Amino acid sequence: HPAMAALNQTSLQPASFLLLGMAGLEDLHAWLSIPFCLMYVVALLGNFILLFVIATERSLHEPMYLFLAMLAVADLVLSSSTVPKALSIFWSLSKEMSFHACLTQMFFTHLSFIAESTILLAMAFDRYVAICNPLRYATVFTHVMIAKIGLAAIARSFCVMFPTIFLLQRLPYCGHSTMPHTYCEHMGIARLACADISINIWYGFATTLLSPGVDIVLIGVSYVLILRAVFRLSSKDAQRKAVGTCSSHACVILMFYTPAFFSFFTHRFGHNVPHHVHILLANVYVLLPPALNPIVYTMKNKLIREKVSQALFGTGQ
Repeated sequence: HPAMAALNQTSLQPASFLLLGMAGLEDLHAWLSIPFCLMYVVALLGNFILLFVIATERSLHEPMYLFLAMLAVADLVLSSSTVPKALSIFWSLSKEMSFHACLTQMFFTHLSFIAESTILLAMAFDRYVAICNPLRYATVFTHVMIAKIGLAAIARSFCVMFPTIFLLQRLPYCGHSTMPHTYCEHMGIARLACADISINIWYGFATTLLSPGVDIVLIGVSYVLILRAVFRLSSKDAQRKAVGTCSSHACVILMFYTPAFFSFFTHRFGHNVPHHVHILLANVYVLLPPALNPIVYTMKNKLIREKVSQALFGTGQ
């Protein structure tokens, strides 16, 4: 009987979730929407300008800049998956989200995060080869290789995230549908279930350690090797140049991983961390890197700086 089947289904899965935004800071929602909105606009403008400049400028079709373009795409997906809904909650336009929309949002948020982590690792490897093995650089980083890295980033994040959809769909929710958050994330949804979620907890833990966790260790290793090579360079100028190209990358890495890992560990262990602090952190990692990455790279990279100012103001410095 279709009506019975539908009833059974609804008792397990809520038709929709009610997102409360920053629970405990409701009075500040209107104020919080201002930095959110500004940072999102900055993220959109910055990343689109970066993509436009890299796409149209022949001299920027180098591996380093192609990775930057990938990073810009991941940033656009990461921020656009979450921020528009957060703003609609802050402005009390719509706080509801269907169960499947929620899973879709979770999927794309985490997918773009893991893809971005993979691209940052590729960029660290790119800097490592450029500085420690410059003669082999052109043979290692061909356009085909870069396309493969881009596809690998997507494939890897897809493989990591796809199972979570089924892990969440199999859970009964017993009518629990209120989520004190601005967007849907894996553990946020799982915690609403009225069943054992230890598989979700362990899967989330394992994938975090295996994807961003392993990336950050390998990035660290490549930086140690890069710094060792840099300090062996005889000329002060070469040292300064090498540190310059790596410092912008290091800035971006710190901005990206710090709030994300904080957010992740407070979910698992920080039971005495106030809830709104946790949600602020969860928002920092989808807002801050997308807004600041293009700025950091434009400020730190002379060639991009010139091309961007040419594109915007018709002048090159």
